[in-house]
Amino acid sequence: MPQMAPLSWLTLFIMFSMTLILFNIINYYSFEFSPPGSSQTTTTSTQALNWQW
Repeated sequence: MPQMAPLSWLTLFIMFSMTLILFNIINYYSFEFSPPGSSQTTTTSTQALNWQW
């Protein structure tokens, strides 16, 4: 029925929009950010290199 086509397009638009938003929310909260000054970072020992030319 051609009269029902706008409702179908609206339903598809809402479904894909909600899927996109849900995908972005899941990706945002699955990433753990640790700032450089936090206490959980492991300290790497750097050795001083004295170049003698």
